[in-house]
Amino acid sequence: MRNSKDIPMVPNRKASMPVVYGDTPSFLGVDVLDPRSLKKGYDVIVAGVPWEGTITWGSFSGCEHAPRTIRHASARYGGFLPEYEIDLFDYLRIGDIGDTQVATSDPAETMKNVYEAMDAIYKNNSIPIVLGGDHSFTQEIIKAHSANYDGNIGVIHLDAHFDNSSRFGDDEFPRCGPIHRTALIDKVRNESIVHVGIRGPRNSPSQFEYAREIGASIFTIRDIRHQGIDSVIERAITIARKNTQHLFVSICSDCIDAAFNPGGPADFNGLFPHELFSALYRLGEEGIAGLDYVEIYPKQDPMSFSSHLASWGLIHVLAGLATKRKRVESPLLPSTQQ
Repeated sequence: MRNSKDIPMVPNRKASMPVVYGDTPSFLGVDVLDPRSLKKGYDVIVAGVPWEGTITWGSFSGCEHAPRTIRHASARYGGFLPEYEIDLFDYLRIGDIGDTQVATSDPAETMKNVYEAMDAIYKNNSIPIVLGGDHSFTQEIIKAHSANYDGNIGVIHLDAHFDNSSRFGDDEFPRCGPIHRTALIDKVRNESIVHVGIRGPRNSPSQFEYAREIGASIFTIRDIRHQGIDSVIERAITIARKNTQHLFVSICSDCIDAAFNPGGPADFNGLFPHELFSALYRLGEEGIAGLDYVEIYPKQDPMSFSSHLASWGLIHVLAGLATKRKRVESPLLPSTQQ
């Protein structure tokens, strides 16, 4: 019989889970790892980036607390998805290194810290799943991958906005610019950058034109409504995979409609949760080199609905990775299951 830790909703499960700091459990109760001396054999390593830099809309959102609220939300869940008939822990060994260090009021130092944490994960031959924080640090994950692996990189970016501004005021690492910074990385093939879910009046003509100029592909919410999310994701994968060897996924919470994302920006007409989950399962099944999930604002979401939704999304991408592994390998031995 499996350990009770593997069964969601058991009494006191949260209290018995490993903690990364304070009372915060590891994501899904996985092994807590020391980032200074990572152990081999982990397929996926979770990390948090508790950072909020420049404010580009409204006021401070509190997104630096989201790695904590996502981990707390995940304590409710196991790794089994009956709709796919798979338990992700049967095929994946997962660890959690806690949060990267951030330097208050020093974006450049914070980005350096993120890069070094991601570099350690990639040197461990593991895939990073990164919990934001704001959207400013995506390029640091991809830069670290680029330094450790040969081959070009494609990027699928799920977001309401292009996030391809070059600067915002004096900040060279604004949350509205990670795709611009990503496009400058040598191994990122710009024609294999795909924006999915773009919509609404918080985009500018210059951002649209920049995406077109560098050769990125754009699937707006109208494309998704007309073609269906499954068709759009297949097309996105085909584009992102062309002349590339690796696929990275970046998710802003506002790709989801505001009605389902109370802990996110007020961006309407977005994806439904089932569309995001279907897309993430398929991307995991395709195989990814890394993923971030950013821009959750806990202080406006007292029930943590958006953090629960993020947990569901990450479970779906992990289930997709497990399905990919299942096709070529036997399940993990019981002693290595979570």
